[in-house]
Amino acid sequence: MQAVTILSVLLCATCHIAFAFTDGLLRNGNFEIGPKPSDMKGTEVLRHDAIPEWEISGFVEYIKSGQKQGDMLLVVPEGAFAVRLGNEASIKQRVNVMKGMYYSITFSAARTCAQEEWLNVTVAPDSGVLPMQTLYSSNGWDSYAWAFQADLEWIEIIIHNPGVEEDPACGPLIDSIAMRALYPPRPTNKNLLKNGDFEEGPYVFPNTSWGVLIPPNIEDDHSPLPGWMVESLKAVKYIDSDHFSVPQGKRAVELVAGKESAIAQVVRTIIGKTYDLSFAVGDASNSCEGSMIVEAFAGKDTIKIPYESKGKGGYKRAVLRFVAVSTRTRIMFLSTFYTMRSDDFASLCGPVLDDVKLLSVRKPRRLM
Repeated sequence: MQAVTILSVLLCATCHIAFAFTDGLLRNGNFEIGPKPSDMKGTEVLRHDAIPEWEISGFVEYIKSGQKQGDMLLVVPEGAFAVRLGNEASIKQRVNVMKGMYYSITFSAARTCAQEEWLNVTVAPDSGVLPMQTLYSSNGWDSYAWAFQADLEWIEIIIHNPGVEEDPACGPLIDSIAMRALYPPRPTNKNLLKNGDFEEGPYVFPNTSWGVLIPPNIEDDHSPLPGWMVESLKAVKYIDSDHFSVPQGKRAVELVAGKESAIAQVVRTIIGKTYDLSFAVGDASNSCEGSMIVEAFAGKDTIKIPYESKGKGGYKRAVLRFVAVSTRTRIMFLSTFYTMRSDDFASLCGPVLDDVKLLSVRKPRRLM
């Protein structure tokens, strides 16, 4: 009897582990396992549970890469299949998480035939609407990040198309939905800023080369980039060293939308004390060429750092010295200009920001 009890406990533990979340794709997160032919009418999915591991509602289509809609070719970013969310359609999956923990969702999306497309991402009680009017890459696909704090051990991730088009099939394509646990870093005696090296952030798909967009904080109550807020109208891009040139470590931020693309962090300071804000400015080796300027702000102090990019990687370092006039100082960075890639005039790009440090200066000496 005791042996049976132990076996039952082990089976239950195995069951729990099978559903427990680990960083990476959600179950069937790339939609490569599709509905049965009997659950399809053309491309439309008929049953709410026809796509394995997902629950759908509304007009949802199962799209194969290379499929045509009129004269438009539908392209899937990874693998062979994706889903398209028509009018008021949604996809949903339950995930086992740790209560109170922060998580970031990363997914790829593309516009199709609608002029204005939005996506509503929900993990109750958090919800955010991500606009898709601005395309940042010419291949038609962008990857987006959105963060939340888990209130329960089981959460439901819902991606919903709130649009109402004349053609119910005119909705965004969705593919490759992943999740990553976030561990918000704390200030240290080596850096008063949190996550100044940008190493903590959303999941980056290993087989994609376009980075991950982090939306403005008006769209997301919890930043996918811990410690930082995107305080602009447009997104910033989170990039990795596997696909881009990064000044230090494995992650950095690319300021891709001029003055509409800014990141900020509020840090505790001591009035009258001198501080050095140091950082690296470069390019991502993605054919983003030309004259760039990164503007750095520390309270009322500011500095403009020019960077002449050849689009092949490289960086320079800069320092903004300032005297704190408040117990809290806002640190902010933005790019002065809009820039397009020289090999692709439809893709936004910009200067790379990395290795941001803030330290107090005990015996200030004049900077050269």
